[in-house]
Amino acid sequence: MAAPRRDTRGIVDAAELLARVRFRRREPAPPLRPYLEHYWLIDWDLNQPYASHVVPHPSVNVVFQRFEGQEPFAEIAGIGLGLFTQKLEGAGRVCGVQFRPGGFRPFAPDHPVGDWTGRRVRLPDADPGAVLSPDDEDARVAALDAFLLGLGPRPDPEADRAMALADRIRTDRSVRRVADLARTEGVSVRLLQRLFAAYVGVGPKWVILRYRIHEALERAETSTDVDWAALAADLGYADQAHLVRDFKATVGVPPTAYSPRREPGGPPRGPGSGPGSSPGLGSAQEPNGNASV
Repeated sequence: MAAPRRDTRGIVDAAELLARVRFRRREPAPPLRPYLEHYWLIDWDLNQPYASHVVPHPSVNVVFQRFEGQEPFAEIAGIGLGLFTQKLEGAGRVCGVQFRPGGFRPFAPDHPVGDWTGRRVRLPDADPGAVLSPDDEDARVAALDAFLLGLGPRPDPEADRAMALADRIRTDRSVRRVADLARTEGVSVRLLQRLFAAYVGVGPKWVILRYRIHEALERAETSTDVDWAALAADLGYADQAHLVRDFKATVGVPPTAYSPRREPGGPPRGPGSGPGSSPGLGSAQEPNGNASV
Protein backbone atom coordinates (compact mmCIF):
# COMPACT_ATOMS: atom_id res chain seq x y z
CA MET A 1 0.00 0.00 0.00
CA ALA A 2 1.18 3.52 -0.80
CA ALA A 3 1.72 6.16 1.85
CA PRO A 4 -1.40 8.01 3.04
CA ARG A 5 -2.77 10.20 0.28
CA ARG A 6 -2.19 13.93 0.50
CA ASP A 7 -5.20 15.21 -1.42
CA THR A 8 -8.26 16.68 0.26
CA ARG A 9 -10.89 15.04 -1.93
CA GLY A 10 -14.27 14.95 -0.27
CA ILE A 11 -13.62 17.86 2.11
CA VAL A 12 -15.79 20.84 1.25
CA ASP A 13 -13.75 24.04 1.58
CA ALA A 14 -10.67 22.14 2.71
CA ALA A 15 -8.58 25.29 3.18
CA GLU A 16 -11.10 26.67 5.66
CA LEU A 17 -11.17 23.43 7.66
CA LEU A 18 -7.39 23.09 7.74
CA ALA A 19 -7.07 26.66 8.97
CA ARG A 20 -9.19 25.79 12.01
CA VAL A 21 -8.12 22.26 12.98
CA ARG A 22 -4.94 20.21 13.08
CA PHE A 23 -5.44 17.40 10.58
CA ARG A 24 -3.01 14.54 9.89
CA ARG A 25 -3.04 11.17 8.15
CA ARG A 26 -0.91 8.31 9.47
CA GLU A 27 0.01 4.89 8.17
CA PRO A 28 -1.14 1.78 10.08
CA ALA A 29 1.02 -1.18 11.08
CA PRO A 30 2.13 -3.35 8.12
CA PRO A 31 -0.32 -6.24 8.78
CA LEU A 32 -3.23 -3.78 8.56
CA ARG A 33 -2.21 -1.97 5.40
CA PRO A 34 -3.95 -4.35 2.98
CA TYR A 35 -7.28 -3.37 4.56
CA LEU A 36 -6.84 0.31 5.48
CA GLU A 37 -6.43 3.55 3.58
CA HIS A 38 -4.93 5.32 6.59
CA TYR A 39 -5.61 6.70 10.03
CA TRP A 40 -6.83 10.29 10.26
CA LEU A 41 -6.29 12.44 13.33
CA ILE A 42 -7.97 15.77 14.11
CA ASP A 43 -7.51 18.10 17.09
CA TRP A 44 -9.16 21.47 17.57
CA ASP A 45 -9.50 24.28 20.10
CA LEU A 46 -11.92 26.87 18.74
CA ASN A 47 -13.13 30.23 20.02
CA GLN A 48 -16.24 30.01 17.84
CA PRO A 49 -18.28 27.03 16.61
CA TYR A 50 -17.47 25.76 13.14
CA ALA A 51 -19.30 23.29 10.89
CA SER A 52 -17.26 21.03 8.62
CA HIS A 53 -18.79 19.48 5.51
CA VAL A 54 -17.57 16.26 3.87
CA VAL A 55 -18.66 14.29 0.82
CA PRO A 56 -17.92 10.80 2.21
CA HIS A 57 -15.73 8.26 0.45
CA PRO A 58 -17.14 4.77 -0.24
CA SER A 59 -15.37 3.62 2.90
CA VAL A 60 -16.36 2.42 6.36
CA ASN A 61 -14.65 4.27 9.21
CA VAL A 62 -14.14 3.38 12.86
CA VAL A 63 -13.95 6.62 14.81
CA PHE A 64 -12.82 7.41 18.36
CA GLN A 65 -14.20 10.80 19.41
CA ARG A 66 -13.99 13.31 22.22
CA PHE A 67 -16.19 16.40 22.06
CA GLU A 68 -16.34 19.11 24.69
CA GLY A 69 -19.05 18.39 27.24
CA GLN A 70 -19.45 14.73 26.20
CA GLU A 71 -18.01 11.42 27.31
CA PRO A 72 -15.56 10.01 24.72
CA PHE A 73 -16.93 7.22 22.56
CA ALA A 74 -16.12 4.99 19.59
CA GLU A 75 -18.37 4.04 16.71
CA ILE A 76 -18.56 2.40 13.33
CA ALA A 77 -19.43 4.95 10.66
CA GLY A 78 -20.92 3.17 7.66
CA ILE A 79 -20.70 4.74 4.23
CA GLY A 80 -22.53 8.06 4.24
CA LEU A 81 -24.89 8.48 1.33
CA GLY A 82 -25.07 12.28 1.42
CA LEU A 83 -23.19 15.36 2.53
CA PHE A 84 -21.96 14.90 6.11
CA THR A 85 -21.87 17.91 8.42
CA GLN A 86 -20.21 18.01 11.84
CA LYS A 87 -20.30 20.93 14.24
CA LEU A 88 -17.03 21.53 16.08
CA GLU A 89 -16.76 23.79 19.11
CA GLY A 90 -14.49 24.23 22.09
CA ALA A 91 -11.70 21.67 22.25
CA GLY A 92 -11.87 18.12 20.94
CA ARG A 93 -10.09 15.23 19.35
CA VAL A 94 -10.95 12.55 16.80
CA CYS A 95 -8.88 9.52 15.81
CA GLY A 96 -10.34 7.72 12.81
CA VAL A 97 -9.66 4.59 10.81
CA GLN A 98 -10.55 4.76 7.13
CA PHE A 99 -10.86 1.31 5.62
CA ARG A 100 -10.29 0.69 1.96
CA PRO A 101 -13.54 0.13 0.08
CA GLY A 102 -14.04 -3.59 0.64
CA GLY A 103 -11.52 -3.74 3.50
CA PHE A 104 -13.90 -3.65 6.46
CA ARG A 105 -15.57 -7.04 5.97
CA PRO A 106 -12.60 -9.12 7.25
CA PHE A 107 -13.03 -7.36 10.63
CA ALA A 108 -16.76 -8.14 10.81
CA PRO A 109 -17.18 -11.23 8.61
CA ASP A 110 -20.68 -12.14 9.83
CA HIS A 111 -22.21 -8.91 8.52
CA PRO A 112 -22.58 -7.76 4.89
CA VAL A 113 -21.05 -4.31 4.77
CA GLY A 114 -24.31 -2.98 3.40
CA ASP A 115 -25.74 -3.52 6.91
CA TRP A 116 -23.69 -0.54 8.09
CA THR A 117 -24.42 1.82 5.19
CA GLY A 118 -25.98 5.08 6.30
CA ARG A 119 -25.62 4.13 9.98
CA ARG A 120 -23.39 5.17 12.86
CA VAL A 121 -23.16 2.39 15.43
CA ARG A 122 -21.56 2.60 18.87
CA LEU A 123 -18.79 0.21 19.90
CA PRO A 124 -19.57 -0.41 23.58
CA ASP A 125 -16.63 -2.78 24.10
CA ALA A 126 -14.00 -0.38 22.75
CA ASP A 127 -11.90 1.73 25.12
CA PRO A 128 -11.88 5.24 23.61
CA GLY A 129 -9.59 6.54 26.35
CA ALA A 130 -6.79 4.22 25.28
CA VAL A 131 -6.79 5.90 21.85
CA LEU A 132 -7.74 9.48 22.69
CA SER A 133 -5.90 10.14 25.95
CA PRO A 134 -2.22 10.04 24.90
CA ASP A 135 -0.79 13.44 24.02
CA ASP A 136 1.87 11.71 21.95
CA GLU A 137 0.59 11.15 18.43
CA ASP A 138 2.68 8.01 17.91
CA ALA A 139 1.07 6.53 21.02
CA ARG A 140 -2.40 7.16 19.55
CA VAL A 141 -1.40 5.44 16.32
CA ALA A 142 -0.01 2.50 18.31
CA ALA A 143 -3.29 2.26 20.24
CA LEU A 144 -5.25 2.15 16.97
CA ASP A 145 -2.92 -0.58 15.70
CA ALA A 146 -3.41 -2.60 18.89
CA PHE A 147 -7.18 -2.24 18.75
CA LEU A 148 -7.48 -3.42 15.15
CA LEU A 149 -4.91 -6.20 15.42
CA GLY A 150 -6.78 -7.45 18.47
CA LEU A 151 -9.85 -7.95 16.29
CA GLY A 152 -7.96 -10.51 14.20
CA PRO A 153 -9.01 -9.70 10.62
CA ARG A 154 -9.68 -12.84 8.61
CA PRO A 155 -8.12 -13.19 5.13
CA ASP A 156 -10.89 -13.28 2.53
CA PRO A 157 -10.28 -13.60 -1.24
CA GLU A 158 -13.62 -11.95 -1.98
CA ALA A 159 -12.62 -8.93 0.09
CA ASP A 160 -9.37 -8.78 -1.89
CA ARG A 161 -11.36 -8.86 -5.10
CA ALA A 162 -13.73 -6.13 -3.97
CA MET A 163 -10.83 -3.91 -2.91
CA ALA A 164 -9.10 -4.38 -6.26
CA LEU A 165 -12.27 -3.54 -8.19
CA ALA A 166 -13.02 -0.44 -6.11
CA ASP A 167 -9.42 0.70 -6.55
CA ARG A 168 -9.73 0.25 -10.28
CA ILE A 169 -12.85 2.42 -10.32
CA ARG A 170 -10.98 5.12 -8.43
CA THR A 171 -7.85 5.13 -10.60
CA ASP A 172 -8.99 4.03 -14.08
CA ARG A 173 -10.74 6.86 -15.91
CA SER A 174 -11.97 4.42 -18.56
CA VAL A 175 -14.35 2.81 -16.03
CA ARG A 176 -17.52 4.79 -16.62
CA ARG A 177 -20.29 2.18 -16.61
CA VAL A 178 -20.91 -0.89 -14.49
CA ALA A 179 -21.59 -2.97 -17.59
CA ASP A 180 -18.19 -2.06 -19.01
CA LEU A 181 -16.47 -2.98 -15.75
CA ALA A 182 -18.30 -6.30 -15.62
CA ARG A 183 -17.38 -7.12 -19.20
CA THR A 184 -13.67 -6.37 -18.74
CA GLU A 185 -13.64 -8.41 -15.53
CA GLY A 186 -15.45 -11.32 -17.19
CA VAL A 187 -18.34 -11.36 -14.73
CA SER A 188 -22.01 -10.44 -14.79
CA VAL A 189 -23.37 -7.10 -13.63
CA ARG A 190 -25.44 -8.95 -11.04
CA LEU A 191 -22.35 -10.64 -9.59
CA LEU A 192 -20.61 -7.27 -9.29
CA GLN A 193 -23.64 -5.81 -7.54
CA ARG A 194 -23.79 -8.68 -5.05
CA LEU A 195 -20.06 -8.46 -4.36
CA PHE A 196 -20.19 -4.72 -3.73
CA ALA A 197 -23.27 -4.97 -1.51
CA ALA A 198 -21.60 -7.64 0.64
CA TYR A 199 -18.07 -6.21 0.76
CA VAL A 200 -18.16 -2.49 -0.08
CA GLY A 201 -21.59 -1.48 1.21
CA VAL A 202 -22.85 0.35 -1.87
CA GLY A 203 -23.24 -0.63 -5.51
CA PRO A 204 -20.52 -0.18 -8.15
CA LYS A 205 -22.55 2.51 -9.91
CA TRP A 206 -22.67 4.53 -6.69
CA VAL A 207 -18.89 4.20 -6.29
CA ILE A 208 -18.31 5.39 -9.85
CA LEU A 209 -20.54 8.42 -9.32
CA ARG A 210 -19.04 9.28 -5.93
CA TYR A 211 -15.48 9.31 -7.27
CA ARG A 212 -16.65 11.56 -10.10
CA ILE A 213 -18.06 14.04 -7.59
CA HIS A 214 -14.83 13.93 -5.58
CA GLU A 215 -12.90 14.80 -8.73
CA ALA A 216 -15.27 17.65 -9.60
CA LEU A 217 -15.12 19.01 -6.04
CA GLU A 218 -11.32 18.87 -6.08
CA ARG A 219 -11.27 20.86 -9.32
CA ALA A 220 -13.62 23.43 -7.84
CA GLU A 221 -11.41 23.70 -4.74
CA THR A 222 -8.12 24.12 -6.61
CA SER A 223 -9.00 26.04 -9.77
CA THR A 224 -10.76 29.33 -10.42
CA ASP A 225 -11.35 28.63 -14.12
CA VAL A 226 -12.84 25.16 -14.56
CA ASP A 227 -14.19 24.13 -17.97
CA TRP A 228 -17.16 22.21 -16.57
CA ALA A 229 -18.33 20.92 -19.94
CA ALA A 230 -14.87 19.48 -20.64
CA LEU A 231 -14.62 18.05 -17.13
CA ALA A 232 -18.06 16.43 -17.50
CA ALA A 233 -16.89 14.71 -20.68
CA ASP A 234 -13.60 13.70 -19.04
CA LEU A 235 -15.49 12.13 -16.12
CA GLY A 236 -17.75 10.16 -18.44
CA TYR A 237 -20.93 12.21 -18.16
CA ALA A 238 -23.20 12.45 -21.17
CA ASP A 239 -23.20 16.23 -20.79
CA GLN A 240 -22.58 19.04 -18.33
CA ALA A 241 -26.19 18.98 -17.12
CA HIS A 242 -25.77 15.48 -15.68
CA LEU A 243 -22.63 16.54 -13.78
CA VAL A 244 -24.44 19.63 -12.46
CA ARG A 245 -27.34 17.46 -11.26
CA ASP A 246 -25.13 15.00 -9.37
CA PHE A 247 -22.91 17.72 -7.91
CA LYS A 248 -25.84 19.77 -6.65
CA ALA A 249 -27.59 16.71 -5.21
CA THR A 250 -24.45 15.83 -3.24
CA VAL A 251 -22.84 19.15 -2.29
CA GLY A 252 -25.92 21.39 -2.16
CA VAL A 253 -25.02 23.86 -4.91
CA PRO A 254 -24.24 23.45 -8.63
CA PRO A 255 -20.54 23.38 -9.53
CA THR A 256 -20.71 26.66 -11.44
CA ALA A 257 -22.01 28.42 -8.30
CA TYR A 258 -19.85 26.61 -5.75
CA SER A 259 -17.40 28.75 -3.82
CA PRO A 260 -15.10 27.28 -1.18
CA ARG A 261 -15.38 30.55 0.77
CA ARG A 262 -17.96 30.41 3.53
CA GLU A 263 -19.46 32.41 6.26
CA PRO A 264 -18.00 31.12 9.54
CA GLY A 265 -19.52 27.73 10.26
CA GLY A 266 -21.89 27.92 7.29
CA PRO A 267 -22.43 25.77 4.21
CA PRO A 268 -20.85 26.51 0.83
CA ARG A 269 -22.13 29.77 -0.59
CA GLY A 270 -24.01 29.99 -3.84
CA PRO A 271 -27.54 30.06 -5.27
CA GLY A 272 -29.67 27.44 -3.54
CA SER A 273 -26.96 26.52 -1.05
CA GLY A 274 -27.71 24.03 1.68
CA PRO A 275 -25.82 22.12 3.35
CA GLY A 276 -19.64 -8.98 13.01
CA SER A 277 -17.90 -11.92 14.64
CA SER A 278 -15.12 -9.77 15.95
CA PRO A 279 -15.37 -9.00 19.65
CA GLY A 280 -15.71 -5.23 19.16
CA LEU A 281 -17.39 -4.95 15.78
CA GLY A 282 -19.92 -7.72 15.96
CA SER A 283 -21.67 -6.51 19.11
CA ALA A 284 -22.23 -2.86 18.24
CA GLN A 285 -25.22 -0.88 19.42
CA GLU A 286 -27.02 2.05 17.81
CA PRO A 287 -25.90 5.53 18.91
CA ASN A 288 -28.11 8.41 19.95
CA GLY A 289 -27.66 10.67 16.97
CA ASN A 290 -23.98 11.46 17.55
CA ALA A 291 -21.78 11.98 14.55
CA SER A 292 -18.11 12.36 13.74
CA VAL A 293 -15.95 14.13 11.23
